[in-house]
Amino acid sequence: MRTLETLLKQLDNNAFKTVAVAQAADREVLKAVNKAIENNLCRFLLVGEHKEVEKLAGEIGLSLNHPSIEVLDSNQEEAAAVAVKAVKTGRAQVVMKGNLSTKEILKAVLHKEYGLRTGNVLSHVALFEIPNKDRLIFLTDSAMNIAPSLEEKAQIIENTVSVARSLGIEQPKVAVLAAVEVVNPSMTATTDGALLTQMAKRGQLKNCQVDGPLAFDNAVSIEAAEQKGIISPVAGKADVLVAPAIETANALYKSFMYFANAKVAGIISGAAAPIVLTSRADSAESKIYSLALALLSSDTH
Repeated sequence: MRTLETLLKQLDNNAFKTVAVAQAADREVLKAVNKAIENNLCRFLLVGEHKEVEKLAGEIGLSLNHPSIEVLDSNQEEAAAVAVKAVKTGRAQVVMKGNLSTKEILKAVLHKEYGLRTGNVLSHVALFEIPNKDRLIFLTDSAMNIAPSLEEKAQIIENTVSVARSLGIEQPKVAVLAAVEVVNPSMTATTDGALLTQMAKRGQLKNCQVDGPLAFDNAVSIEAAEQKGIISPVAGKADVLVAPAIETANALYKSFMYFANAKVAGIISGAAAPIVLTSRADSAESKIYSLALALLSSDTH
């Protein structure tokens, strides 16, 4: 079975990339930095107040004199802009959120002058390692788009497929979720699922197999799909779960974490570079997996 730990082994240590950490004075972020350095995964630009970064680094045994680490002294207000500008100018290839709010980092990412806009929808891509499942499962979008339109869902699928392909999943199976697996004109999630399926069949969504609408059980359980008589290359075998709205995705995300004891990696895709956007409460383990996912997907952005 593939695990999130295998992401670390998949990275090409000979193709070193640089990660700009916005407001790096965060204990769990610096633990992830330390592990990344120990595993020779990448270089870091640690943006933040030098004294505070130095203090926390010392407490966890991280040497700021390491050749793969550079500290850029910056105050709280400017840290996000400095990190994003480093990516914009090619000095770094990935942005990582440190001890600041999501609003602050996204404001810099979307800045008209120095930001990382591409014209595409930005979406959150989560990758879960769920106990007793035979594969890693993507979930989108649990953090960015509140009630995505059909067009936005198509772009969310494209973002996630791009990330999946960077991991070697050449034709990811995408399940568009709804409450039921039949089309009901009064339920937008079902009509969107059917339209997205047709768009994929006509080549408007490339490099993936899409089916919907599918209820959650039919998307992840072959037995449930067979009981309903659903014949589909995606049903029961989904690599990607596309939720109809943020409430559904967020509830699934937290259910996986708290009921299934899943491990997770998460990034924002759709910008000119991947953004590691974990919660400040996330563990160092989750942050290092998210960092690996961003590094692997950076070539596709």
